Amino acid sequence: MSSRFRLSRRSFLQSALAAGVAPLFVPARVRGAAAPSNRLQLGFIGLGGHGLGYNLKNFLNEEDCRAVAVCDAFRDRTEKAAATVNEKYRDNACRRVDDFRALIADPGIDAVVISTPDHWHVPMALLALEAGKHVFCEKPTYVIDEGRTLAQAVAKSGRVFAVGLEDRSVIQYHKLIEWQRNGAIGELQHIDVTLPPGRINPADAEAPVPEGLNWRMWLGPAPYHPYTPTRTGWMNWRMIRDYSTGMITDWGTHIVDTAQLAANDPHGWPVEIRATGQPVPAGSQTDIPAFFEVNYRYSNGATLAVKTGEKAELGSNAAIRLQGSKGWISCTGWRGRFAASDPALLQIKYAPGESRHWPMPPGEHRNFLEAIRDRRPPTYTAETLHRLCTPLHAGLIAMDLGRPLRWDPQKEEFIGDAEANRRRRRTLRDDWKRG
Repeated sequence: MSSRFRLSRRSFLQSALAAGVAPLFVPARVRGAAAPSNRLQLGFIGLGGHGLGYNLKNFLNEEDCRAVAVCDAFRDRTEKAAATVNEKYRDNACRRVDDFRALIADPGIDAVVISTPDHWHVPMALLALEAGKHVFCEKPTYVIDEGRTLAQAVAKSGRVFAVGLEDRSVIQYHKLIEWQRNGAIGELQHIDVTLPPGRINPADAEAPVPEGLNWRMWLGPAPYHPYTPTRTGWMNWRMIRDYSTGMITDWGTHIVDTAQLAANDPHGWPVEIRATGQPVPAGSQTDIPAFFEVNYRYSNGATLAVKTGEKAELGSNAAIRLQGSKGWISCTGWRGRFAASDPALLQIKYAPGESRHWPMPPGEHRNFLEAIRDRRPPTYTAETLHRLCTPLHAGLIAMDLGRPLRWDPQKEEFIGDAEANRRRRRTLRDDWKRG
């Protein structure tokens, strides 16, 4: 683990207090109260559209957990989330937190749910693990090397880390792998994945930071940039590499997860990467290619082509097609329609115990809670996240450099390319810690 994040639980609590960030709760054993309920106490960081409308609302439907605290750099989002929680529980107990460090330092919280922009995912997750919390975190990682740092930190912590990714619990993608692994299309040869394209956003001028936004905290470890009004919009920050790595890691983590399961490579990731990206117009706020094509080769000979579709509609452009020695199967559209070289393939069913593929797990929110209760790994672990994001990041690096790359699965580095290897990591800004 990077020394930047090597911090014991005691020292983290001390640093939070020194920064004027006090824990929200006093443990029951200290205040002499009765033991808390056996429901897991959850704190939520990041309450934009996905954080509130998907993660928080799904956890609110689970009876063995309770949302107790919410935090966002936008005060109005925190207030809206707290109101949603209080309406669900019919009380006013949910706490609104201005600084995520208070939520993480709170000894009354068992687990943290992170739904922030991508550049915050791993730094927050590391701090939460070091404070003894279980972590549910949205995908993706931001650069290659922090994925390995995170996996090592999870192993050391003994806590559950689960990724906010649902594809293995979606029947369409589960069935594709089940048919493929049971020989319905013969030996896998090639995979085609289509992703939604990104959006080119025009630059806008600096403006005063609006009341209720902690701009310094929103930026966090990213390079400093003056506030501009459209920068924090979801499809805007997604296309700025200070905060994200574009559609290849956004939608790519969804569809390419199924592709990598199908590839079934013993190393878990491809060994050769070739990529092209459409140049971004000068003067754009966007600095990541919106349209691209990336071609991968796995060590077992399987190949994967990932390219963007032509339309802007997100769900309709998500597609995957598996080509085997005996035929092909596909799913077009997010959770879309099946097709096959022989429609009879789509009627094949497997009795319990017959399939070579694992049973479909529950959705990611239920799975996270069960992993904590049963002390077992979740469907998507930190290691899974690292092995999924690495080839996607490598695709963007290959676009940037304009040359093919080779990957060493044992050393987890690019072969003979110093510049590509420098791009596996980033320099973090840390002045957000001083307030």
